[in-house]
Amino acid sequence: MKKSVLVLLILAFTLSAVAQEGDPEVKTMKKELKEQKKDTTKILLKRKTVKIIEDEDEGETRIYVKKHHKDDWEFFTDKPDFRGSWTGISFGLSNFVNKDYSISRAAGDEFMDLNTGKSWNLNLNFAQYSVNLINNQLGLVTGLGLEINYYRFDNNNSIQEDPAGVIISKSLPIDWNIEKSKFVTTYATLPLLLEFHTSSSQREGIVISAGLISGLKLGAKTKIVYEENGDKKKEKTRDDFNLNPFRYGLTARLGVGDVLVYGTYYLNPLFESGKYSGSEDLYPISVGIAFSFE
Repeated sequence: MKKSVLVLLILAFTLSAVAQEGDPEVKTMKKELKEQKKDTTKILLKRKTVKIIEDEDEGETRIYVKKHHKDDWEFFTDKPDFRGSWTGISFGLSNFVNKDYSISRAAGDEFMDLNTGKSWNLNLNFAQYSVNLINNQLGLVTGLGLEINYYRFDNNNSIQEDPAGVIISKSLPIDWNIEKSKFVTTYATLPLLLEFHTSSSQREGIVISAGLISGLKLGAKTKIVYEENGDKKKEKTRDDFNLNPFRYGLTARLGVGDVLVYGTYYLNPLFESGKYSGSEDLYPISVGIAFSFE
């Protein structure tokens, strides 16, 4: 253990290190070593001194570093802190399921059919806080993120609110050559995850993460790209669309190192109760790949 620690320390601090055997401080160190009951090693560098204490009784190695212009020793450990895998970017596919976990729409609800291969889920997770529970391998993870869903309608339609505020199908003019019609939602997200790493090194080993995720609505819009009389046009509508302002669900991740696959399922419906004309409530789901930057 001591040899490996020494090698790491020399690689980290040295290139500029010069032993000063004739220095009075070195003689003082040698005297202190004789008086130590624990196995202690000191390395004198140009601008700092490194002290390694290996306690056989406690079975641990402690590392202290003192800069020469300061009196206090700073404690270092040879084990990394626990860090979760939330921070980063992830993208995948999105759709809706009913209570039977089917993506097929009932008769009359086809206007909410999606082209899954062109319906995207994007997550930008920019803040993270991790709490170690066991041996820097099991911990709790929370943070903040931004989730954007691009739902691509499979049919030549969009959605709108009727006079009563209920979401219904929006028929498009027959002379429009529809290139794409999509519905975009944006939520701020906050997770609470239990995460396990098979290795205490955060860049290696298998990562398993699962828990709860909540979302706060930030905005929504529809966008239609079409061609009319040879001209390409766009129609955008920003609205509330009676989306649930707060949503909650389950999320899980599995991967190796910084690359993981993920899945998310929201437990409350996409639209507020009584504000959707379809015969079955819709629950957002997404699956994809995540890259952790922590």
